[in-house]
Amino acid sequence: MLKPAEPGPGTGEPGEERPIGELVHQLIEDGKAYAQAEINVAKAVAAEKAEGLKLPAILFAGAFLFLQAAIVVLGMTFYLTLVSRLGPFLSGLIATLVCLGIAGGLGWYGAKRLRQMR
Repeated sequence: MLKPAEPGPGTGEPGEERPIGELVHQLIEDGKAYAQAEINVAKAVAAEKAEGLKLPAILFAGAFLFLQAAIVVLGMTFYLTLVSRLGPFLSGLIATLVCLGIAGGLGWYGAKRLRQMR
């Protein structure tokens, strides 16, 4: 909140007026102080929100790592299931193509949704 105007030089008498240059200078200084106060409030709000999001972000990162490990295990299980029937090379090729197909489909769907948002 802005502070009330302080009496400056030339404001002691009710009929006395301050020069325009002094008024403009005071207006600029008050505007700078107000802008700096608003910036400080925005920084404080952002810091508070960031502090509240730190633990959830760490937990989501851990969950993502375990999800990635689960997907690797699923791919290896698929590969090992095929190895006994088709051999290592063909099994690896098929498992790779299936994983690439899933990744491509997810990427295509994500790009489609992104275009719809615009």
